[in-house]
Amino acid sequence: MQQPYDTPGAEADAGARVLVVDDDPTVAEVVSGYLDRAGYVVDRAGDGPAALARAAAHWPDLVVLDLMLPGMDGLEVCRRMRGHGPVPVIMLTARGDEDDRILGLEVGADDYVTKPFSPRELVLRVESVLRRTRPAGTPGILRAGGLEVDPAARRAAKNGTELALTIREFDLLAFLLRHPGRAFTREELMREVWGWDFGDLSTVTVHVRRLRGKVEDDPARPRLIQTVWGVGYRFETAATGS
Repeated sequence: MQQPYDTPGAEADAGARVLVVDDDPTVAEVVSGYLDRAGYVVDRAGDGPAALARAAAHWPDLVVLDLMLPGMDGLEVCRRMRGHGPVPVIMLTARGDEDDRILGLEVGADDYVTKPFSPRELVLRVESVLRRTRPAGTPGILRAGGLEVDPAARRAAKNGTELALTIREFDLLAFLLRHPGRAFTREELMREVWGWDFGDLSTVTVHVRRLRGKVEDDPARPRLIQTVWGVGYRFETAATGS
């Protein structure tokens, strides 16, 4: 990990509480220092049970969560936190194995960073995730294919039944509903939904698969979020029966 130096110039979401969970004291100290200087309120925990206790005492606006923790790993911590309420999670992993990254996304992580990493980049990722959980303005309700999405309230429903979506799943669905009938590449979706000009495109693939599992009548034969072979994905407004 790089040594501390000036934090990025972008403004933090003032007063946002970030929980840093890592059993390596050096990593936790450096990450916490960068986030503190960027204007965040930072809590720290060295293992899973301590992280859950911290979250119960002061619910965080975002969690920076190490995958490899003693006793209870980051995946289980993420699952248990998700059971109590929505919270953005950025997963840290010391391994570059794609399976680990996909596992993190599957349990609801909104982003991941592979060690060793630049603390400056991590702060920017935190800013990006928090910024997208607090959209500006009051956009109107989006409706199509039996779906109803309220971006201001950050609530989504299918045929009147509320959907349990992660933050990124919600952002992805809202974006597709705002651009019905248009095909987007994974690169375009990563840029427009995640706000990144770089990154592992499997992030988009995993989120599309998870979202289909929640909005499609038959996820194996999607009618709303369709694959456009050789291009990417499209929300199909002409779909019926959904």
